Amino acid sequence: MQTRRFGKTNFDVSVLGFGAAPAAFLNTEPTAAAALVNLMLDAGVNLLDTAAMYPGSEAFIGEHLAHRRDDYILVSKCGTKVSESTAAPWTPQLVADSVERALKLLKTDVIDVMLLHSCDLATLQKGDALAELVKARDAGKIRHVGYSGDNEAAAFAAGLPDVAVIETSINIVDQVNIDTVLPAAGKNDIGVIVKRPIANACWRPKEAFRGFYGNYAKPYIERFDKMNLSPEQLGFAGDDVQEHWPEIAIRFTLSFPEVSTAIIGTTNPANAQANLGYVARGPLPSGAVETLRSAFRAGNTEGKWTGQT
Repeated sequence: MQTRRFGKTNFDVSVLGFGAAPAAFLNTEPTAAAALVNLMLDAGVNLLDTAAMYPGSEAFIGEHLAHRRDDYILVSKCGTKVSESTAAPWTPQLVADSVERALKLLKTDVIDVMLLHSCDLATLQKGDALAELVKARDAGKIRHVGYSGDNEAAAFAAGLPDVAVIETSINIVDQVNIDTVLPAAGKNDIGVIVKRPIANACWRPKEAFRGFYGNYAKPYIERFDKMNLSPEQLGFAGDDVQEHWPEIAIRFTLSFPEVSTAIIGTTNPANAQANLGYVARGPLPSGAVETLRSAFRAGNTEGKWTGQT
């Protein structure tokens, strides 16, 4: 597994990370989910991403993966309401309570990275939520402070001296953060975790999207249709060229040197194995990257395709 430098954290992180939300959201059988994560750890994946707002996710990691704590960089997120605290979202007390809750659920003495979870720019500028994370860092409860989000807020966070890690959306149909967040991250030596690198599989037939997930993926589906690209235009051929889209998506995201790792939360072992193979092939050729960048610019004629939180 290829690794990249994780900004000023001094960690080296695998280019593929595991997002632990689906292990809880999709009601996956915990033993099977744990077996899949262990497979990925054995293959060299060394970053696990979770959050207080993912029901059951922190507890899943603590229950099934704490025995391998030395094998992974642990990232969680906080700031949203949790049932164990009466404090309001984004308040210092809620942040402090969430850190203590995470330490308990994750069964660890220290969390490697704790991110504020998609608060707005005004909350970041107010500063007290971030200051509470800095207090937790200075107390040895977390190692590094960061922010998860997009657009102007993420670019602002990347310029703050106490921020070491940014988690943001970058994929074939979500490219604004390439131009706004990555330059700030590179300038300030920020580790970058990319969420949604496979773009919610927006190339799938529309009938494959149902309920909540269909609404969640809708903006990406609409953008993909408007970009009107085929794998052949990107240098991919074969009997079923549509099968190339997951590879194209992952390798596109990893084509930017400022990106440290891309997290994917599959619960399907076959997909996990395929993703490991895709990242082993490295970034896309520069011509394919530019074709995707041009198609995004051409589709985003009104400038409304912002980063999706």
